[in-house]
Amino acid sequence: MAEIERLSRKVQEVNDENKENNTNRIKKLHQKTAKKKNKRRSQSFARFGCLRVKTDEDRGVDMEVQFPTERNHPSHLVVMVNGLIGSAQNWRFAAKQFLNKYPEDVIVHCSKRNSSMLTFDGVDVMGDRLAEEVKSVISRHPSVQKISFVGHSLGGLVARYAIARLFEQDLTQENSQTHGDSRTDQLGDSWPEGKLKGKIAGLDPMNFITFASPHLGSRWHRQVPLFHGSHVLEKVAARTSWFLGRTGKHLFLTDGKSPLLLRMVSDCKDLKFMSALLSFRRRAVYANASFDHILLSSIYTCTFTVDIVNLTPFLDIVGWSTSSLRRRDELPKIKHLPRGDKYPHVVNVETGQSPILDKVPYEAKINGTEKMNMEEEMIRGLTKMRWERADVYFKGSRQRLLAHLAIQVSNYWINSDGADVVQHMIDNFVL
Repeated sequence: MAEIERLSRKVQEVNDENKENNTNRIKKLHQKTAKKKNKRRSQSFARFGCLRVKTDEDRGVDMEVQFPTERNHPSHLVVMVNGLIGSAQNWRFAAKQFLNKYPEDVIVHCSKRNSSMLTFDGVDVMGDRLAEEVKSVISRHPSVQKISFVGHSLGGLVARYAIARLFEQDLTQENSQTHGDSRTDQLGDSWPEGKLKGKIAGLDPMNFITFASPHLGSRWHRQVPLFHGSHVLEKVAARTSWFLGRTGKHLFLTDGKSPLLLRMVSDCKDLKFMSALLSFRRRAVYANASFDHILLSSIYTCTFTVDIVNLTPFLDIVGWSTSSLRRRDELPKIKHLPRGDKYPHVVNVETGQSPILDKVPYEAKINGTEKMNMEEEMIRGLTKMRWERADVYFKGSRQRLLAHLAIQVSNYWINSDGADVVQHMIDNFVL
């Protein structure tokens, strides 16, 4: 009997010990689970913290993530520039995606100095206004150390002019150039990739990105796909470019013997166009391979364009070649371009430097002399440096006729098919 009682007490002790151990395990498991939940919550606040949208005195839009516990100090300023008849709202979707990806590091400024009818004032006037706007933004955000530009359509040209106005050359390099140790702007030479140092408005230049921008203008053979290569129609369009104001003259290169876009492929005395571009760590162009209809799309961005659309119902002004910085014989075959799952509309990506032709193409010969036309001179100048090229194709999309706006998702309800293009740009962004 005593032996049975002793064994019973022993069993009871073991059960109590096991119960205590199980209780401790459960407590530890609860503590571990609580820590994971708190961690997820903190990450959620960090990634999806309060979105702060502020309109400045120039009606531009600053967007950044504001944290609940402490004030954020973003170090990278991203300036987004709208295109013809556009506004700061055109970049709102892309700006939010930037902040979702880089909530602690980035502040996005959607420029509004050049919107609506102000986009008819000319690339130079718009560039000067953008440069002053950038200086104002930087003064309000002293924590920024880096700067990037993202331009859509005409905004890409405006951004190229503005960075030349904001470019500050390294004094040591300027001294070396004084002693003859410098690159030249001759067409046969290449630019010293990675060796040119400089600042943009006192900040480190990182990314220069354009979407469907007519870098070579809209004057030349097949740069306006609507004309189907007709030189007669192109000449007529050049003579009627006045309806777009000074901007039209710049786009069709009818603003004098030395057009502005031609001057923008070399360094001038006061404006270092090429040095400013070369100072960026990365340069990228996104181009629509087809369906880039600019004025048809513009009806969705500004109501007054109805009158223009009635006059020109289907003006396709941004060609694949001019927006991708390629010659026409360098364009890839659309039928052979594969589609990926992650970025279904980004059908081709190239990194590298276009070869510089040793001889002048046949179409550039005028009156039997080897005189280079302006288009070839511009493309030779711009391709002396490295560019990343992303070709975008909206075939099969119901939004393909709005490809010019879909490529930037100007309005998500109308242009949502371009969301993968915007995400591709953000995923490859150099922070």
